[in-house]
Amino acid sequence: MKRGIFKKRVSFLLMAMVIISIVLAGCSSSSSKKTGEWAGQKITVMMIGDFAMDDKTDPITGESAKGVKVLKEEFEKQHPGATVDFVLMPWEGYTEKTQAMLTSGEADVYQMPGVADFAPQGVLEPLQPWIDKDSEFSLDIFIENQVDGWKALGPDSNELEIWGLPFLGDARFITYDKELFDQWGVEYLSDYPTMEEIAEKAKQMTGKNPVTGEQNYGIWFRGDWSSAFTLVDLAEGQNGRWGTGFAWDEVKFEFNSPEMLNGLNWLLDMQNYAPEGLVSNQGNEKWLTKDNNIAIMLNQGPGDTVKPAYAQGLGDRIGIAQEFKNADGQGGLFAGSPIAIAKDSKNKELAWEWLKFATSDFTQKYVYEELGLVPAVKSALEWDSVKEQPLMLPVFEAMKTPMTPRYPWGSSQPRFILTSEIEAALTGQRSAEDALEKAQKESTEWVENR
Repeated sequence: MKRGIFKKRVSFLLMAMVIISIVLAGCSSSSSKKTGEWAGQKITVMMIGDFAMDDKTDPITGESAKGVKVLKEEFEKQHPGATVDFVLMPWEGYTEKTQAMLTSGEADVYQMPGVADFAPQGVLEPLQPWIDKDSEFSLDIFIENQVDGWKALGPDSNELEIWGLPFLGDARFITYDKELFDQWGVEYLSDYPTMEEIAEKAKQMTGKNPVTGEQNYGIWFRGDWSSAFTLVDLAEGQNGRWGTGFAWDEVKFEFNSPEMLNGLNWLLDMQNYAPEGLVSNQGNEKWLTKDNNIAIMLNQGPGDTVKPAYAQGLGDRIGIAQEFKNADGQGGLFAGSPIAIAKDSKNKELAWEWLKFATSDFTQKYVYEELGLVPAVKSALEWDSVKEQPLMLPVFEAMKTPMTPRYPWGSSQPRFILTSEIEAALTGQRSAEDALEKAQKESTEWVENR
């Protein structure tokens, strides 16, 4: 009897041990699966702008903005065993610093607005193969035109290819002060104004304000840094363009076209309705304040407009209209920042995971809600945080139709040559025709001799 009881107990213990072993093996297997895939893998991500690792106070709103440590925590949570480190740099000198980092292999992923300059060097990983084999990822998440706008030529290709995914969006548009329009009794700008409409309304609102008695100006635009983009957009509004070509041996400028000449003469005329100091970026000191004295602002960006307007309690006072468009509805500067993978990255699969993470709603909401940067994904139009700031809606609209490529020519010497000649015309040193002829000649020579 005792022997039977003993055998039963032994059998029970053996069975219990087997069950425990199975459970432990399962736990070990599950744990290994969770941590094994990315265990020991590490990537370094370079980001440009006002990013900070730790929380900081926003200089515009005075509110606390979370640091990129929240991105690190979430990415590593989603990829157990992996580590992501950051190299954060300001915009100043970013091109040279990026080149140095690529040369020395310092990062796996780069925020790269100059992707068109770096892709031909053979230092970036082509992304189409990664897109094709990842069934969970789709380019349809991005706002229209954003993917195509960042395509570039590789070292061995004559066709534009995907070397970077849209990360930060950007756009240019026209802004105006509704309160000044109301005080002058002038109808608000149409959604897609013409040069004639802008000129007429700027003229009407230059002078002594009929309500406040203060001096008002109908228009303002930068006569220095961004003047080339302003002029090119004016040409686009007349069905002109900056030129043609993408590879430098194919680029042909059209700086001296009739449309460019008419646009520059238009800017010269607009000086009559603008404050002094355009060529030194002055005269707009009261813009986005309660005491603003300028009705219309050309070539504005979201970073200079949306967050500052709401921070000053002026969100309802500011209006946004689109820049000048050609007959096909295209026009304006293509800008922003894509993200790319370094060709020499040792952990390309994890780097690809970061690209997907950076374009996910989690990260895109972070850059918008914490830093006031522009997301590049369609889903942003449905976010509550965007609906609370309706000025963002025309910004997203502007992102769909840009035509002027900031890269490559917009970041190189021809753009600075054109800018210098616009300044010469605005300051009376040269006629509009002579300035554009000189810009055309010098830019063409630069391309031929580069």
